[in-house]
Amino acid sequence: MIKMVIFDLDGTLVDSLTDLALNVNKGLKAVGLPEQPIERYRKFVGNGRAMMVKRAMGERSGDLDKFNSVVEIFNREYKLHCNDNTASYPGCDELLRGLAAHRILYAVLSNKPDEFVPRILQKAYPGCAFAEAWGQKPQYKIKPDGEAVHAMLQMHNVKPEECVYVGDSDVDVFTAQNAGVKMAGVSWGFRGKRELLEAGAPFVADTAAELLAYLVSL
Repeated sequence: MIKMVIFDLDGTLVDSLTDLALNVNKGLKAVGLPEQPIERYRKFVGNGRAMMVKRAMGERSGDLDKFNSVVEIFNREYKLHCNDNTASYPGCDELLRGLAAHRILYAVLSNKPDEFVPRILQKAYPGCAFAEAWGQKPQYKIKPDGEAVHAMLQMHNVKPEECVYVGDSDVDVFTAQNAGVKMAGVSWGFRGKRELLEAGAPFVADTAAELLAYLVSL
């Protein structure tokens, strides 16, 4: 039986695409670059803030002055607007409560800057007791490196084989592989089932109820 489930955040527990896109676009507009369609950000997110901005800037990402300005504007605006449109996915509140009922710890590990993770979870999942809720911390390498996963497991005396990492992208599949933990994908996120399966996800859930049934069966 597993003892801990670690979730990715964006595209897994919360639909944050609109807020991420709108606030990067504010930076792009400010430096004279074209804004990107919101849907295009599905391919921009997943590898942290810097890579998201680079992808949005495209061939102009090598201009360090513009890049730094876009990041600075995003940071300022996202602090104010990270919860304007961001919301939980259907059934995920029940999923977390179901894990708790089976005495399975649940946590979040995201490549999002650490300061935003608790704020988003507090709004999206009030009353849910996350064992840990981490964004990108300077002392750990960014996902898909498994370093932060290992650190989280050690804090709770959980072995890698007793953990499942859940996410919506190939980054999450590779994170689980690098950390030596089990993996489950979700099709409702930003990247879709095909990317997860091609990356090596052994299971992809289409609903939160399906995911809960799978997790408690392990």
